[in-house]
Amino acid sequence: MSDYLVRAASRPVVSGIMRALRVPTPVSLRRANSPFAPDSLSHRRILVGSLDSARLDRKIANVLQSGDADVTKAADVTDDQTAVFDGVVFDATGIADVAGLTALYDLFNPVARRIASCGRIVILTDTPASMDSAAASAAAQAIEGFVRSLGKEVGKFGTTVNAVYVEPGADSRVAEPLRFLLSDYSAFIDGQALTVSADGRAPRSVPTSATLAGKTAVITGAAHGIGATTAKRLAAEGADVLAVDVPANRDALDAVTDEIGGAALALDITGAQAPAELADFCATRYGGIDVFVHNAGVTRDRSLANMSANEWHQVLAVNLQAAVAIDAEFDTRKLLRDHARVVCMSSVGGIAGSRGQTNYAATKAGLNGFVRARADAQRNRGVCYNAVAPGVIETSMTAAMPLAVREVGRRLSSLGQGGRPEDVAEAVTFLSTPGAGGLSGNVVRVCGQSLLGA
Repeated sequence: MSDYLVRAASRPVVSGIMRALRVPTPVSLRRANSPFAPDSLSHRRILVGSLDSARLDRKIANVLQSGDADVTKAADVTDDQTAVFDGVVFDATGIADVAGLTALYDLFNPVARRIASCGRIVILTDTPASMDSAAASAAAQAIEGFVRSLGKEVGKFGTTVNAVYVEPGADSRVAEPLRFLLSDYSAFIDGQALTVSADGRAPRSVPTSATLAGKTAVITGAAHGIGATTAKRLAAEGADVLAVDVPANRDALDAVTDEIGGAALALDITGAQAPAELADFCATRYGGIDVFVHNAGVTRDRSLANMSANEWHQVLAVNLQAAVAIDAEFDTRKLLRDHARVVCMSSVGGIAGSRGQTNYAATKAGLNGFVRARADAQRNRGVCYNAVAPGVIETSMTAAMPLAVREVGRRLSSLGQGGRPEDVAEAVTFLSTPGAGGLSGNVVRVCGQSLLGA
């Protein structure tokens, strides 16, 4: 399924008529279509600015240089209105007070109309909790509001705006999150504030290509949709993938693993013995796991007053209880290797809530709490837990929505459209890589900055 307005807007004649009739014309987003590569920023003109107190200039320069970007420093920007930028990076670390926020205005006001379609804007700053004064904490937190508001202004051009909070001592872990957010792999991630943590062991090496070579990955709910797309994406990065789904989906599951050269396991993950069976399979075949993606999920939408007990329990069992039970089994048997990555599939519904989805939203909010708790418990092993929260993604589940609900969901985002399964797969895959070692306990929304929720 695809967004019909995006298709229409891609045709010159039709898009002209749409503009004349004042019909929204979403931009066709520029997406990557290959595995991660060190030159992902090749030939992109990136504008770089910073506070005088900023400390990440060398890290930013290294990312842009290795990515083969064309860099322009803010001090070199002229009044030439023909200069257009594919991206902007602003280093706001060291911000001390509200007056420091004026630097944001000074940089962005002159160039706001000179950012190319599908541009990328990233602002880095300190975590508010780490600041030594209330004024500095307020200034750091203010950047998040700036990012989200600017994203709503430039989203109609396909441009995204995100923030990266950097804990004290985490500077060395900034490079890969920055590279990812500046690239076309992050096309549907907008208005987000990721936190790069200093706690936990860092991997010895951080590859920028074949990022999962030699790694083993497990993904549940892998027969269709986002799960199948993610399984293929993990394999494209070099992972040996075990795809899991219910026995009824065995044919589709086999088709996925035949394509990627992985293994298939037909298993109902809600079964009492399922965690042990899955652990036994992984222990025998792999000895240990480097990536686990808890993707399996179902919906049984109904108002709470009309919801049956079975509809309540089934959603909780698949979406939340199975993930908790499997994780506990793998933890007990020490099947998650050091520096493993665990990603849970949450939802914007778990943040904003949704009418008729008390069961579903409860499970997705539960997963958000789960990853935060497990991130704290596993930092000393370098194991990272994160959640990905999709918004409106063009899948069979979206196609089943009432037309009005689906259309409102698509348009109520900064980018004015629904996402694709590959948008979610890119986020999951990045969080599965060694380069995401500073990200743990994050809930990353892949929603085009949906106006629903925080």
